[in-house]
Amino acid sequence: MTARPRQRDRPPENQLRSRQRDWLRTGWRPLRWLAAGFLLIVVLMMFLEESFIFFPAPYPEGDWQPLGLDVEDAWFEAADGTRIHGWYVPHESPRATVLFCHGNAGNLSHRIETLQILHHRMGVSVLIFDYRGYGRSEGRPDEPGVLADARAARQWLARRENIDETEIVLMGRSLGGAVAVDLAARDGARALVLESSFTSICDVAAYYYPWLPIRAMMRTRFDSAGKIARYKGPLLQSHSKSDTIIPFRFGHRLFEAANEPKQFITFHGIDHNDPQPAEYYRQLDEFLEKLN
Repeated sequence: MTARPRQRDRPPENQLRSRQRDWLRTGWRPLRWLAAGFLLIVVLMMFLEESFIFFPAPYPEGDWQPLGLDVEDAWFEAADGTRIHGWYVPHESPRATVLFCHGNAGNLSHRIETLQILHHRMGVSVLIFDYRGYGRSEGRPDEPGVLADARAARQWLARRENIDETEIVLMGRSLGGAVAVDLAARDGARALVLESSFTSICDVAAYYYPWLPIRAMMRTRFDSAGKIARYKGPLLQSHSKSDTIIPFRFGHRLFEAANEPKQFITFHGIDHNDPQPAEYYRQLDEFLEKLN
């Protein structure tokens, strides 16, 4: 007879179960902490969402002495009663009337050079305004409020120039491009000019935070790509391939979603907050001339 192999001594079954339970408790503990930390980050970012999008500079920050410009203070109310401030720069014989929607940081006083170029070189009357919470405008910014501010600004400008709202050229830079697209898509415009803008704010946020479920988290959308097809007028759009804040592809995808007639200007070596080059204003000048 062959001898049975000797079995190693094993701990009792209850001790094995106890060790398994201890391992599960200690092994899963770091994962639980990671999950709790991730959830806390998501909740905080949802609660502070507007502070990641809007960077207002309230009055008196900025340069409020626009030398070389005949500026008129414009005051008007949005639909919810929020008091909004703007600068109106009239032209004696304007070839167009422009509503300029600025980006998500600073205030209108940081755009004096843009106003000078539009008035002196482009020969247009222009109104630039501050979204709620920016400059001298009241309130706190969020998407519905900012879009309501723009509608009120357009109404004021149309009354001041004695023209129809659809005769206004809408011009928007960066976040202001999304504001201008919303106005144009809802009611039309004489023309639409977009500088360094994007498809949607969710696309931009997902680019910066790819590890977060951005599209499920965000209330703010600014979905320009989903709106722009409803606009049927002329479009001039520009973007730099060197833009480190709003990647070029977001601007070009927005352009692809737009209707004809449209024109896209590509820059190189110019970052998001750099001034527009002389070539851009040459083409803007030609674009405005064609409107006439």
